[in-house]
Amino acid sequence: MKRLLLTIIFLAPLPLCAQVELIAVHGKVWTENPKQPEAEAIAISGHHILAVGTTEEIERMRGPETKVLDLQGKRVVPGFNDAHVHFFWGGQGLASVQLRDVTSREQFKQRVAEYARTRPAGEWIVDGNWDEQKWSPVALPTHEWIDDVTPNNPVWVNRSDGHMMLANALAMKLAGINKNTPDIAGGVIGRDKDGNPTGIFKDAAKDLVERIIPVPSDAQVDAALLAAQQYALENGVTSVQDMGFTGSHAADMQALVVRGYQRLIAQGKWKVRVSARFPLDHYRRLADVGVMTNFGNDTLVLGSVKAFADGSLGSATAWFFEPFDDLPTSSGLPTDQLAHREQMFADMKAADSAGLHIATHAIGDRANKTILDLYERLEQEDGPSDRRLRIEHAQHLRPEDIPRFAQLHVIASVQPYHCIDDGRWAETRIGHKRAMTTYAFRSLLDAGAVLAFGSDWFVAPINPMAGIYAATTRRTLDGKNPNGWIPEQKVTVQQAVHAYTVGSAYAESQDDIKGSIARGKLADFTVLTRDIFNIDPVQIEDVKAAVTVLGGEIVRP
Repeated sequence: MKRLLLTIIFLAPLPLCAQVELIAVHGKVWTENPKQPEAEAIAISGHHILAVGTTEEIERMRGPETKVLDLQGKRVVPGFNDAHVHFFWGGQGLASVQLRDVTSREQFKQRVAEYARTRPAGEWIVDGNWDEQKWSPVALPTHEWIDDVTPNNPVWVNRSDGHMMLANALAMKLAGINKNTPDIAGGVIGRDKDGNPTGIFKDAAKDLVERIIPVPSDAQVDAALLAAQQYALENGVTSVQDMGFTGSHAADMQALVVRGYQRLIAQGKWKVRVSARFPLDHYRRLADVGVMTNFGNDTLVLGSVKAFADGSLGSATAWFFEPFDDLPTSSGLPTDQLAHREQMFADMKAADSAGLHIATHAIGDRANKTILDLYERLEQEDGPSDRRLRIEHAQHLRPEDIPRFAQLHVIASVQPYHCIDDGRWAETRIGHKRAMTTYAFRSLLDAGAVLAFGSDWFVAPINPMAGIYAATTRRTLDGKNPNGWIPEQKVTVQQAVHAYTVGSAYAESQDDIKGSIARGKLADFTVLTRDIFNIDPVQIEDVKAAVTVLGGEIVRP
């Protein structure tokens, strides 16, 4: 019933006499509407698009109170919809210690020490986003690197992929972790040759520390979300799909954040459109009160859930059929959730029956194949339905599994920036043969799959231009692949924009109200500093969002 109501509300014809509050004229409008691919101008009534056409046509709709946005010949695209973010984490990280660009052990220690000096004793130091692959020599950090500069602050800083953390000695002491702490299913505790914890915790093992970290206050939640919103709007992102948190407290944390969204909406401070997901194993929180997919309004919707099949390539916890080239004793591991496959499927089946849409994180080829199998079984047992099933990342695929995305109507929710980041070192871990179908955007499209583009921010920049640049050039961050890493998997600029707008809207079941610039759709669009369709894709990384319009409001001049 909710989907029907949304359709009636937003696709009912707008009255011809509707007041025109804003017109945007003299532009080059890329509509993503196949019936009218390009235009010059847009007329907006309320929060919706009233008309799209030539400047002359739209100017005739101008009234005495109509505001005018002169596009000055600039390129306009639908508002970008980031299909995969961790919004609170991203916003919180903007004000925390910055370790993403660190290139050595010495610099790592210095950054942590400098930040620690600004914090009161007892306050946790979190986030960070370090990447050991940028260091020389490449080596995982240990608590001994930073213990002497953080004697009064527990430290819990994450690797850039979010699947591996570093704790200092104080954090481990507070968590009661020592040599005798047993290993945990679905996770890894880093240990030295004597069995002592090094401070490294991977995937499920992160819960051992995260369970004692204080819950953020309402003020901290609101500050992080507002910082995230500002960052999104600066980059032309008008919609985000918030994938929430990991760990045993993921559902509780997401509930805190959803309340934060609601507070800010009530205060008139919130603008970005959010679709928020809860963990699959907590689907009853939604189902028991009758929430189905897209329960909410234009600004905030619930009704979707997320599962985890494995970890990450960088943390060597992605689940593969064959061992890693640089770690022949391991082929990764499934999450504890997937290790109990029948229970996971039972949760999927129950969530599906309750009208909740399902997305599953899968990185390794074995993880992807296993989730495709479960999705196929779901359809076989419950029958055909518009489920909008998704695999988040769909990162490493066997060639024979690529066609299954289209065959099973599974959306590949992918993050192109990871390609030019991981491409610096991925072949060291999985070899060239497996890399040929890594981030296989072109192969997925050619097979008929739907792509939804996102960033995975905080893991990667939220900037869609960085993602489009990555998808169209595949030039790795180290500059060693000027013609593209696995160039056969490049996509066109048009395909990349489609995946960032229509594809993402389809993935959240909101393509009826957004994703394109057309009459009756929400008035969300982005004005770019350059025409990305008519420049060398190599130059796209320097393009900015000049203006962002959300619901007919110019939210960033």
